[in-house]
Amino acid sequence: MFKHFILLFAVLATLASCNSNKFKVEGTVEGATDTTQMVLEMSSNGYWFPVDSISVGKNGTFSVAAEAPEFPSIYRLRLGDKAICFPIDSLDQLTINTRLATFATDYTVAGTDHAVQVMKIDKEALQMAGGKASPEEMAKWKHKLAEQIVADPSGIVAYYAINKYVDDKPLFDPLNDEDLRIIGAVANAFYTFRPNDPRTDYLVTVLTQGQQRRRAASAPTDTIEAELASLIDIKLQDYTGTTHSLEQVAQKNRLVLLNFTVYQAEFSPVFNKLLNDIYTKYKSRGLEIYQVSLDTDNVFWSQAAKNLPWITVYDPRGQNSTTLGIYQVMGVPTTFIIVGGDIVERVEDGSKLEAAVARRI
Repeated sequence: MFKHFILLFAVLATLASCNSNKFKVEGTVEGATDTTQMVLEMSSNGYWFPVDSISVGKNGTFSVAAEAPEFPSIYRLRLGDKAICFPIDSLDQLTINTRLATFATDYTVAGTDHAVQVMKIDKEALQMAGGKASPEEMAKWKHKLAEQIVADPSGIVAYYAINKYVDDKPLFDPLNDEDLRIIGAVANAFYTFRPNDPRTDYLVTVLTQGQQRRRAASAPTDTIEAELASLIDIKLQDYTGTTHSLEQVAQKNRLVLLNFTVYQAEFSPVFNKLLNDIYTKYKSRGLEIYQVSLDTDNVFWSQAAKNLPWITVYDPRGQNSTTLGIYQVMGVPTTFIIVGGDIVERVEDGSKLEAAVARRI
């Protein structure tokens, strides 16, 4: 009997330890049925990748637990093309209540102050979007957000706010001097207090590239606008030493994806899997991929590049490459769609890439 008790205790302890490093999100989706499917996704500097799929119960309830992130991160609960974003820090437990018909507009998030703050930002953004707010109202809102960001620049909410888009435009634009100062406050705070956070290098890159472009914008601009609006040739070598011209690749193929990436980044395996699925599906219809690696370790890059079926080239200048400034690449992965030698679309959300290709090819 005593031995059985000890064994039971050990089993319970093991189960507890298995769940001790997980965060939890639960709630209700009013109007949902047991056929409703959602996806829990995690952000990696602009790219969303799936963490788990979620089936809603008959009464509209749902619950999902996932491994706690090493650093505070942004997640989202996605239903089709609608999503509710929220931050997770370690073992957070959140409750999300919403309706099927108004999934990402009429909802509540509870459990942490940061989650409530992100919800508030997103709901305010909806009130500002689509021309519903005057320039004065937008400026007043941004000023209020800027004060919130500066009050806690190394927090996950600050990171989320400076990466927020409204009407497909960055709320805090690196080409705007005042906005760049706010971005700089966050980048410097992460660099100082979160040096190992995977978002830190991204933020520093956004800041330095923004500073470079501001300096370039203050110089004579006779050709700057033309360069930013057209295809500028890139000539770089692949792992065999063969030079590939982006212009020539664009001339030979119906549609080209120009992708800037870092193979050593956390997102790379998942993102390259996404690219491979798209490449396999559309290669026969005239798709080619021209992928530029910005890795600091060219040996690591070359070993990875050998296993990829598309054109992979290496830029030894890395994050100091002038090409990044020309194409206004503020973070990776960033992908451009080229059709007929012209850049027709920029895609930073990987979940929307295949749909963008399908529309153009």
